[in-house]
Amino acid sequence: MTMASRDEQVRVLIVDDHPHGREGMREILSMDGMFAVVGEAASGEEAIGRAAELRPDLVLMDIRMPGMGGLEATYRLKLLLPELKIVMVTVSDDITHLFEAIKRGAQGYLLKNLDPSSWLQYLREVADDEAPMSKELAFRLLQEFAAGNEKGPSASPAAKAPNGSRPARSATPLTEREKEVLRLVATGASNREIAASLVLSEHTVKNHLKNILQKLHLDNRVQLTRYALEQGL
Repeated sequence: MTMASRDEQVRVLIVDDHPHGREGMREILSMDGMFAVVGEAASGEEAIGRAAELRPDLVLMDIRMPGMGGLEATYRLKLLLPELKIVMVTVSDDITHLFEAIKRGAQGYLLKNLDPSSWLQYLREVADDEAPMSKELAFRLLQEFAAGNEKGPSASPAAKAPNGSRPARSATPLTEREKEVLRLVATGASNREIAASLVLSEHTVKNHLKNILQKLHLDNRVQLTRYALEQGL
């Protein structure tokens, strides 16, 4: 389900231990009326309390902070508020850190040095459940899954279901068309690329993704990719 339609504001909590960092994010969001900053936090611990109090739609989470960092805060927030969308904000494009953030429940990530228009476009995609998983991240997930198969059932987090257990292969509840969409999601394809490949409208692709997520009780593309790999799709 999309977090907000185009005529609704997305309520955002900004988390960064540097005041200038928070100010910069606030200024970027102020350029687009779709977003409303409802609160700020300077640490992972504070973020958990503020999120419980404010119930935002979206959290912009600095990945590196003293005390409880962004990775741990993301994990705890997703346990507390499963529907919450979290986008990591970082100065580094180290795929290892970003992959770990996604595994802990983040919906995506933004580099601090990107221009404001790129920020806003990406956050709009996140708000509408359209942000694709990068192809690099999809490949990394495939590597983790392959390593898990070689080392045993508990070797790799990517080989596990979201609740931590390793799901057995079983008959999928998905239709053939939904399986086709899922296979493309697992490659890191965007909604537009999926639509072009299957000769569908982007709106139809979004509806398929919504149905797939609901059927599988999952909430992001990384989890969908794990499922696709686990089921041999």
